[in-house]
Amino acid sequence: MVERCGWAQGDVLYEAYHDHEWGIPVHEDQKLFEMLILEGAQAGLSWITVLRKRATYREAFDQFDPAKVATYGEEKIAELLLNPGIIRNRLKVRGTVQNAKAFLRIQEEFGSFDQYLWRFVDGKPILGGYATLADVPAKTPISDAISKDLKKRGFTFVGSTIIYAYMQAVGMVNDHVATCFCFQKN
Repeated sequence: MVERCGWAQGDVLYEAYHDHEWGIPVHEDQKLFEMLILEGAQAGLSWITVLRKRATYREAFDQFDPAKVATYGEEKIAELLLNPGIIRNRLKVRGTVQNAKAFLRIQEEFGSFDQYLWRFVDGKPILGGYATLADVPAKTPISDAISKDLKKRGFTFVGSTIIYAYMQAVGMVNDHVATCFCFQKN
């Protein structure tokens, strides 16, 4: 039997996400935008809820193309709030549009969101190597700094805990427990 992080056991969707996405470095802007939006949507909910809705999110939000999402007006927002396949929280849906606009500004300033984001970790993942899930922090000084900077740039749903989860998801941090087969391969 494969040894993986405790949170990812017992659900096929969780296991696939854990084994093939979580903690693997992402450098493609559209994927970075998708994960930022999904991590914000997860606030107050379980990650499995978001994973189960991800395909519908992709369809509803134009495959997370930030240039398209940034153009959404009131009619599109109203349509999204009627979509049972996404998390229909008005603040989160509006925040997605706001975040798309801020995301585009960062791309313009830095050349890419990837260039902006990965500079916070000097371009390489931080290796956690924690013995147990209980040892993994919920936030760090780096997630605090990214959160503060994103908020200053107009982003919403980017608190430090959300950003740390985002850093884990996009591989800026490898927080697979030390005994997990994914910690060894990343």
